[in-house]
Amino acid sequence: MEKRVLMQKEFIIIGAGASGLCSAIILARKGFQVTIIEQNKKVGKKLLATGNGRCNITNTNISPTHFHSQNPNFVKDILKGFDTAKIEEFFNSIGIKLTKADDGKVYPMSLQASSVVNALEYEASNLGVNIITECKVNSVKRQNDKFILQTTKDTYTSTHLVIATGSLAYSALGGSDSGYKFASLLSHPLIPKYPTLVQLKTSTTYTKICSGVKVDASVKLYANGEFVVQKDGDVLFTDYGVSGLAILDISRFVSMHLAQFAYCQLQIDIMPHISKDKLTHMLLSSIDKTSQKPLWLYLNGFVNHKLAKAIIQHSKTKAKYEGDLNRKEIAKIVYSIKNFSLDIEDTRGFDRAEVVAGGVDTTYIKPKNLESKLIPNLYFLGEVLDVDGDRGGYNLHFAWVCGLRMVSI
Repeated sequence: MEKRVLMQKEFIIIGAGASGLCSAIILARKGFQVTIIEQNKKVGKKLLATGNGRCNITNTNISPTHFHSQNPNFVKDILKGFDTAKIEEFFNSIGIKLTKADDGKVYPMSLQASSVVNALEYEASNLGVNIITECKVNSVKRQNDKFILQTTKDTYTSTHLVIATGSLAYSALGGSDSGYKFASLLSHPLIPKYPTLVQLKTSTTYTKICSGVKVDASVKLYANGEFVVQKDGDVLFTDYGVSGLAILDISRFVSMHLAQFAYCQLQIDIMPHISKDKLTHMLLSSIDKTSQKPLWLYLNGFVNHKLAKAIIQHSKTKAKYEGDLNRKEIAKIVYSIKNFSLDIEDTRGFDRAEVVAGGVDTTYIKPKNLESKLIPNLYFLGEVLDVDGDRGGYNLHFAWVCGLRMVSI
């Protein structure tokens, strides 16, 4: 009887980011032959920039509520059994110890993203993973049960293909739409994409007056006049519009409604910790009716002088001096402080976005091991999928989980 020879599984991974490096390590530990193809000069370029260079690896509060997708059941399934402890276990195995902040964010104990990238690269190389850098994949096709990749360096073939290219976010760090193109070439449907965790542009001129001013605020989004969501945190006024943590958190909802051609307006409470009545009393009780102090200087006793000038314009108060103020004019100013409105015309786009919503439709992906339901031995990991997380380590958590689930192959 003729002896049957089993073919060795060969994996090519496109992309040496979080999910690509993690999956390479997991697959190499299983004894498979693994090659990573990376377009940048070095691996983990985006990782080096995460968490302001500290690498916000994950969060202690992992639940499906912090992730978004048109297929929420996929998110629930993929997260099962892969909590913060599971991620910590993996990083301990490559020599990285983690530390947890009070707000739930988890970082490497070194507080250096470079230590994470160095450890991932060393572990992969030590396991025999072939890492090819400065190599761009131009096309992908499946032929005779093998994947054929035409690149700027050579033609590569493998029995298994992992697409971990990332997304359009941060093109300066290598973000591109290549993964979506490969998915389309391999007949995978895409969910429409839009930028998230991104700054917002406004057509309102007030932000230019107070550019550079940061406040702790509460921000509400209205789309076509209907309340959508509220986010709290800092807001930074800029020449183009607004940035800051509250803005990044609310940007996903803004992007989504802008994509539907909705009129989007933000209402910012500049003093969220002071009630309308208390603020009114504070302002009224401090007025000197004989004073000729300019109104912006009077308000400078309560807010930044740039912001005071913007509030005056926004409120359309008729008062020019402190002595001109009365209950009606104070009511206008208080309303502006508690409801500083900005018309949002756009986001700053994919180039400035930390994350992209949309991507490869997860309806056609197995959550157990990220294999395609349409093409055997094809896998999609991380940002290229239609899953995006909140700010705070959730997007990296998803990337690690994608890589770790390759253990089920």
